[in-house]
Amino acid sequence: MKINHIKINAFGKVKNKEINLDDNLNIIYGKNEAGKSTILKFIINSFYGISKNKKGKEYSDYERYKPWDTEEFSGKIKYELDNKKKFELMRDFNKKNPQIFDENMEDISKSFNIDKTKGNEFFYEQTKVDEALFLSSLIVNQQEVKIEKNEQNILIQKIANIVGTGEDNVSYKKAIDRINRRQLDEIGTERSREKPINILEKNIKELNKEKEELEKYNYLKYEIEEKTNSLEREIEKLEKENELIRDVKLLLENRKIDSEKIKIKENIKNENNNKLNELEVKKEEIIKLTEKEKDERNKEIKKQERKQGKTNKKLIILFIAIVLINILQFLVIKNTVIKYTILITIPIFLIYMYILKNKAKINYKNLKKIEEEKNKEIELEINNLDNEINLIKRNNKTLENELNDLKKIYNQKIYSDKEKIEKKYIDSIEENKIDYFLEVNDITNINYEIEDIQKEINEKKLQMHSLKIDKENIEPKLDNLSKIEEELVNDNNKMSTLTNINSSMELAKELIKKAYEKMKKTVTPKFTEKLSNNIKEITNNKYNNVMMNDSEGILVETEKGNYVPANKLSVGTIDQLYLSLRLSMVDTLSEEKMPIILDEAFAYYDNDRLKNILKYLFEKYNDRQIIIFTCTNREKDILNNLNLKYNLIEI
Repeated sequence: MKINHIKINAFGKVKNKEINLDDNLNIIYGKNEAGKSTILKFIINSFYGISKNKKGKEYSDYERYKPWDTEEFSGKIKYELDNKKKFELMRDFNKKNPQIFDENMEDISKSFNIDKTKGNEFFYEQTKVDEALFLSSLIVNQQEVKIEKNEQNILIQKIANIVGTGEDNVSYKKAIDRINRRQLDEIGTERSREKPINILEKNIKELNKEKEELEKYNYLKYEIEEKTNSLEREIEKLEKENELIRDVKLLLENRKIDSEKIKIKENIKNENNNKLNELEVKKEEIIKLTEKEKDERNKEIKKQERKQGKTNKKLIILFIAIVLINILQFLVIKNTVIKYTILITIPIFLIYMYILKNKAKINYKNLKKIEEEKNKEIELEINNLDNEINLIKRNNKTLENELNDLKKIYNQKIYSDKEKIEKKYIDSIEENKIDYFLEVNDITNINYEIEDIQKEINEKKLQMHSLKIDKENIEPKLDNLSKIEEELVNDNNKMSTLTNINSSMELAKELIKKAYEKMKKTVTPKFTEKLSNNIKEITNNKYNNVMMNDSEGILVETEKGNYVPANKLSVGTIDQLYLSLRLSMVDTLSEEKMPIILDEAFAYYDNDRLKNILKYLFEKYNDRQIIIFTCTNREKDILNNLNLKYNLIEI
């Protein structure tokens, strides 16, 4: 991971400052109070957020670095991870969370976890390095390497702590001693006197003796309470049964209403069916009567037709006879008057025949007309009957559908109501009782059941009242026992708490010991190996090896091969040893190759040591970004003499 560009709009006394950093060695040069530490603090607070908590200091970081002459309190950092992905971090320190953009300038801030206290944890998710680890391992400042002769044992102890436990402020021996002291002061032992555990044991013994004397009253109280509880359960159960029966009663009443609705519909349907039958019978009778009358009229018409036929035959015969007579009279009779007089009979007869035939035709037409009118009248009556029949049938069909729907709803409601009741009472009433009450279909019987259960409830309440009086009579005798028992519970709880605390402390000591032993077998050898390699190169082979044991602490092998306790070394060598250890931890912190930041870390190095450490850093960590804050020209002069490439930033 590398920081490419820093832009500070306003942070502390630094304003409108831009810094470009190279991938490897960077020297940030400035006189004292020029703002180097402020820039370092800007980097840290940009990645992890700025705290408003004073943490025992006079001012919080927020109060210390917030500019007093402007509202602007922000900046930006461009950085790149080892996978070559680039990001821009925009931080307004007046707000809790920053904005993070990827190389496509898309805001990805919400893709990281947001902690209520710490804010956006993007940098931890990207590097797996939290703020405490970043500060304790990747940043080395002047205060950590500056040490007086009489304080060197403190630094040696820090080195021993890191090698032994992984933390410079955690000592295995001190941790065990502190737990032992707490065990004695806060708990006590079998041999101690007037310690918390000894006082509790004495009190518990005396309280148990008093409790035994009052126990007989307590047994009677428990017996009464047990009976009372049993009655309460029985009453609760009976009240549930009573509630169940009332629900069943309501269900039956609702069923009755629904059943009556169905009956009304069925009665209407039956009435319609009866009326339908009557109409169909009437229609059949009309049809039969019509057919009969039709036959009679047809017979009459045929009779008239036959009669007319006979008359026509007679008239034709008579006409023929008249014609023959006229022919004969023309041959026989000579009298002209008589001839023409007889001849006139022919047209007269024809006129008569015409009158008779026309009369018959009129009669026939009248009969036909009467027939048609009668048929129309009958047809109209039948149509009216058919319409009425069809209307009744449609009504019946509608009624049938309504009845089916009502019956379906009725049956569904019966099932649904039953299911609701079973679901409501299945946890409080036996299933067979639920089924029994649901099968009762008579409301009168249901009312009897309600009366019987209510009577039983009242009897049990009377029994409870009697038990309550008995309990009130013995309770004064048990007041003292209750107090004793309460004290015993409290003391036993305290004893249990002390025992648990003691067990926890024993477990903590055991776990610390196991962790310490594991650290010595696994992590410590790796640390000491890296530390040995680092100190060897930094001191130009003056010291070759570093080892540690419980009896003598840290031992350093000299170039002659003998081992010297660390506290016998010079202050400068101890400084180098501590810096070596911090550098040896760098590779184990994260999968990312994190930058190494040195803030005035070489202020107390002589030129030879400074030359060795700069050369070592340049060669050993050429794959990492190194940022050195300094107020002197020594670093750049030595780097120039060594002809080593670096990036100089002056502020």
